[in-house]
Amino acid sequence: MMLPYLEQSYADLSGISREADLIVGHPISFAAPIVAEILGKRWISVVLQPSAMLSAFDPPTVSGYPFLEWFRGWGPGFWNWFRGQARRAARPWGDPINLFRRKAEIPEVRNPLLDDMFSPWGTQAWFSKVLAAPQADWPTKTSITGFPFYDKLTPGKGLSAKVASFLDAGPPPVVFTLGSSAVFDAGEFYEESVKAANAAGCRAVLLIGRDPRNQPSASLPDGIITSEYEPFSELFPRAAAVVHQGGAGTTGQALRAGVPMCVVPFSHDQPDYARRCKGLGVARVVPRSRYRAARVARELSGLLADHRCRDAASAVAREMAREDGVAAACEGLERAMSA
Repeated sequence: MMLPYLEQSYADLSGISREADLIVGHPISFAAPIVAEILGKRWISVVLQPSAMLSAFDPPTVSGYPFLEWFRGWGPGFWNWFRGQARRAARPWGDPINLFRRKAEIPEVRNPLLDDMFSPWGTQAWFSKVLAAPQADWPTKTSITGFPFYDKLTPGKGLSAKVASFLDAGPPPVVFTLGSSAVFDAGEFYEESVKAANAAGCRAVLLIGRDPRNQPSASLPDGIITSEYEPFSELFPRAAAVVHQGGAGTTGQALRAGVPMCVVPFSHDQPDYARRCKGLGVARVVPRSRYRAARVARELSGLLADHRCRDAASAVAREMAREDGVAAACEGLERAMSA
């Protein structure tokens, strides 16, 4: 998806970076290190999830390979071996990057996708310290900033009138959402969610996005409504619980809101975030393949009655309230420019 457009990405980025003081790039912004090197610019790498570090001391949950969880207690020796296997498997994937580097007459790199995606000038981890602590094998000069929250399509826009009225009219609902990516591959998620909320006897708000396939096929029971979009920072604190896919942004907002959650990971970093939230005592996890109304209703009933989970969620929210991800990220970038 990314590498066939490396040359176009390079052309776009180099054109707007000539007067830049600093370049900030995510690991899949593959052109960023090349542009920085050719233009002689400093750059900072950014990651949105602890799993991107592939730490042997805090190993990730790898999407699509659930059997690896059996080896979680085997220690750094096994996970160093696994990381070596991953490096060998991924090395050929970076061939287009080294081909472009040869054309640009700059040195090739060892493993563009795993070993060379972090900047020597520093890496910012845009997640909360409650989810992961720095490890000895993280990239050098890594700083955890906290989540850089932003969730309003238009500054100052709040909850829709429909959802605001719904919230005011009764007890806190359960919010069902698939964030900004899984919402395009929802499958039966929303249909099963309607049945689960109805069976559990709870009110519900379903955030379904703009994909018409996510519209419930039947009329909704009383106490359940849908909306395309609502700002998480305003909706989640008024929820009884949140059911979500475990993406970085949604997870951060749910943790900040201090409400229990049920995580239904779809792919990528989501299984790892699900495991970490469960480890914090704030979440239950339901695999996507087992997301059925009867099970979800049981999980919701248990979750809503679990005072320990609610207390843990409140404690995490208080800890995260001490973080200011945007300010910490900006201060780090300013230091990188002046160092």
